[in-house]
Amino acid sequence: MNWRILWTTFGLVFLAELGDKTQLTTMALSADSRAPGSVFVGAAAALVLASLLGVLLGGVISRYAPPHLIRGGAGVLFILIGILLVSGRF
Repeated sequence: MNWRILWTTFGLVFLAELGDKTQLTTMALSADSRAPGSVFVGAAAALVLASLLGVLLGGVISRYAPPHLIRGGAGVLFILIGILLVSGRF
């Protein structure tokens, strides 16, 4: 286990998730459902699954593409998704 990578990943993902639409959605679901435990377990499971998919896909893609292309592609996708969200198409 590489503890430096573990804590760096934890810190970056934690900061990235603060105040984003995922956190706002879980806050709204918790307030509406009056079942915060269920909301927490559902949200935590979803984040774990999404992270697993990211790790698996990143591992496969890294076999075929250098890291700078992966980062660039992720940046482009991030911008495109942002444009789609702002325009109401996503």
